[in-house]
Amino acid sequence: MSEAQTYLPLSPDALVAKVRELHAEGYRLVQIGATTLGETIELNYSFDRAGTLLNLRLQLPAAAAHVPSISSVYWCAFLYENEIHDLFRVHVEGIAVDYQGKFYQTTVPFPFGTRAQTAAAPAAGN
Repeated sequence: MSEAQTYLPLSPDALVAKVRELHAEGYRLVQIGATTLGETIELNYSFDRAGTLLNLRLQLPAAAAHVPSISSVYWCAFLYENEIHDLFRVHVEGIAVDYQGKFYQTTVPFPFGTRAQTAAAPAAGN
């Protein structure tokens, strides 16, 4: 039997405030996942409290994918955020520890970004 999960659509502007609220309520960060959906990048931030998952879902236009960092609230998020930048070309603003595009070394820049992103990608660190 699987537990029900809640998905809450959110804008990037509302992300940090909502994450602060969840932290104050005792939620723990479980994961931040990303996927490419056509010309959209979808981010899912999953939080757990007492065995119940709450997911914050952001859909970003791939051509201008920007999101604020939540590492000021959950410090460990810097790992997910660097990964999302390096693999999906999502610009994360204000990461506690920013690897400047060098968290992963890949033969293809931003390998899971959209086709348009990958074709336009510079060789290093953006």
